[in-house]
Amino acid sequence: MTLAISPLPLDAFSPLFDLDDAALAALGARRVVVDAKPGYPCRITLDDAEVGETVLLINYEHQPANTPFRAAHAIYVRQAARAAWRGDAVPPALARRLLSVRAFDAEGMMTDADVVDGQDLPALAERLLADPAVAYLHAHYAKPGCYAARIDRA
Repeated sequence: MTLAISPLPLDAFSPLFDLDDAALAALGARRVVVDAKPGYPCRITLDDAEVGETVLLINYEHQPANTPFRAAHAIYVRQAARAAWRGDAVPPALARRLLSVRAFDAEGMMTDADVVDGQDLPALAERLLADPAVAYLHAHYAKPGCYAARIDRA
């Protein structure tokens, strides 16, 4: 089975980089200068930002379904991002971390979940997506619990 691992779209966040710190704070967001790598995984490039780069730390609703599993969490997006990640391998930020992978049906109800080393994501994703009731997966960085990317059948 071929997987489609989807980053968040750049254009959804680009306008935020033009805001000053007060306007960001009013949105509950913060501008942060990266001080370690790895440590600031961008949800657009699906790789960690470089030391010295500027990222935004924002709250993002990654599971908008009107179910008990509706969810939002903190994410980082790189100001230097010029294009969203594209590829058929496990993206770097996911490959180097422990992931919690959650399976959802078409209504947004969680049907299954498991934890996996990021390099082993394809095997788990294929197993979860083999269930015809599963519509999509969400990968989360297991330790902080924040959303990483959506995974679909390609």
